[in-house]
Amino acid sequence: MFGSKIDLLKREWLDVVFAKKNKEYGAYVLRQNNGSNTTKSLFFTSIVFILIFMAPKIYALISGMLPEPPPEKMVEVVMQSPPPINPEVKTPPPVEPPPPKQDQIKFPPPIVKPDNEVRDEEPPKTEDLKKADPGQKTIEGDPTADIVQIAAAGEGPKQAQIVEDNTVYNFVSMENPPNYPGGMEKFYEYLGKNIKYPPMAAENNISGNVFVSFTVEKDGSITDAKVDRKLGYGTDEEALRVLRLSKRWNPGMQNGKPVRVKYNIPIKFNLQQ
Repeated sequence: MFGSKIDLLKREWLDVVFAKKNKEYGAYVLRQNNGSNTTKSLFFTSIVFILIFMAPKIYALISGMLPEPPPEKMVEVVMQSPPPINPEVKTPPPVEPPPPKQDQIKFPPPIVKPDNEVRDEEPPKTEDLKKADPGQKTIEGDPTADIVQIAAAGEGPKQAQIVEDNTVYNFVSMENPPNYPGGMEKFYEYLGKNIKYPPMAAENNISGNVFVSFTVEKDGSITDAKVDRKLGYGTDEEALRVLRLSKRWNPGMQNGKPVRVKYNIPIKFNLQQ
């Protein structure tokens, strides 16, 4: 009826089949694009097959292009045997003390013994002891010899070490606390003459105390000045500035020696209207 050869994918045949049907349905679209979809599938399948087949050859080609890593260097380490242990160190013989500068007469201290062990030995005469020192045995002295101080074994000459006291003491517990030359009245007089009222504090009518602490060193200089209780508006900085510019104090004394002493004082800022 339609001829010997019927192509079911031709557009005329598809139009006849889907004449009274919904062409927006997927079956019509699939049949209409069947040729292009088959060609695309065949093309991509061929590419994947070629890549799988050529993968070993491509890997071998890339591997041959990469530089070979340098061979590892082998370092031969020769372990030497430890040195032999030294034999026992010979202790040097004890050094005999030099002869005393003055003659020495045997005059050992008395020891209580039984009568059968006591040997009759006459003690040295008083005249001999005037010319010689008593000792454990009689030794002839060398008037020209120098007196040598022999240190105990294993000990060298010792020197007296002076330990400096750097403890910071509280001025309340001091024998003689530090003080400003002329007394604290002179110190507050110095503060009153040198403090410049901060403009910010004056504009805001700020008055009150700035509590500061500082250390009076052994030479009377002031260090470690800081504010313990602030007033603000520039008063804290001004208090520290004037405090650090003050002259040296008389240092505190403890056991007759100058020591470091921590001091706490309030500095008053009073705005006069």
